[in-house]
Amino acid sequence: MSITAGAASQLFVIDPIARLNPAKDSSVALMQAAQRAGQQVWVCTLADLSAAESPGKPSDGHGAWVRAQPVSLAPMDHGPEGWRVPEPWFELDEPQLLPLDAFPFVWMRKDPPVDEAYLYGTHLLGLGERHGVRVLNRPASLRAWNEKLGALRWSHLMAPSLVSSQVEQLTVFADQHGDVVLKPLGGRAGQGVVRSHGGAPGLRALLELVTDQQRLPVMAQAFLPAVSAGDKRILLVEGDPLGAVNRRPMAGEFRSNLAVGGAPEATELTETERQICAALAPALKAEGLFFVGIDVIDGRLSEINVTSPTGVREVERLGGIPLADQTIERLLAT
Repeated sequence: MSITAGAASQLFVIDPIARLNPAKDSSVALMQAAQRAGQQVWVCTLADLSAAESPGKPSDGHGAWVRAQPVSLAPMDHGPEGWRVPEPWFELDEPQLLPLDAFPFVWMRKDPPVDEAYLYGTHLLGLGERHGVRVLNRPASLRAWNEKLGALRWSHLMAPSLVSSQVEQLTVFADQHGDVVLKPLGGRAGQGVVRSHGGAPGLRALLELVTDQQRLPVMAQAFLPAVSAGDKRILLVEGDPLGAVNRRPMAGEFRSNLAVGGAPEATELTETERQICAALAPALKAEGLFFVGIDVIDGRLSEINVTSPTGVREVERLGGIPLADQTIERLLAT
């Protein structure tokens, strides 16, 4: 069967689809919602993007091309314990080489790391933007926004923070604030995050390690004991909070990320959290950050996740909010 990309098509740039966990992956939730909305869903990886001269249009310069595959996704439902996944949960059709502007909407949902391949991919997607493709999130903003450094625009909403590669500065910060959390700027899902405190034996050695002998900056933040009650992931679409999930650390752990054993819980937004979202909204909309996940601990902004924010499955299951459908509905209304 021949399937053609067109106005009712959406392309998702993802990791290989067979590696995704459909019971947890937000990209799968968004793809299923697009399909329910009557859209033909296509998938590709970063390696499938290219740039070449458009046939018959040399004056337009090189355009972006993609080797993409149409995909059909099986419907899923959930029970108290989680999402029920049918087998097979997806079927791929034959790949086709197409100009990127065959797709009105392209989702950049490749998981970090933000390495060379990722950055070059955003440049190729940017070529598509010149020809009218809407890329979610905007490629230039994906390059500009580090998920930890980006939050520093609103440092007054955060716990005391310092970004430095200098052991002496970081040591002084730890002495001032007692318990601290050290975060690698390129980390994801809680990986590489450690907790220490001023005066701890071996603190300087630890700081030398996490800064790669003072070559790489890290973020140090004052530890918030209230994280034991959870770290809230809030999902925003065009700056508006559509849903949230609380992530409670497992016993003996301070990291609440679901990838390291955090337990998801239903939650509601507080007035303080709504004020944080309102403060961020103008910048997110202005910079083309359509789908964003922010992390808030005890009313303090922690991170702004823009690459491939997660949490949709948990919000839908625990909160009863059709967040993926609402997201696609908003997109198609623009």
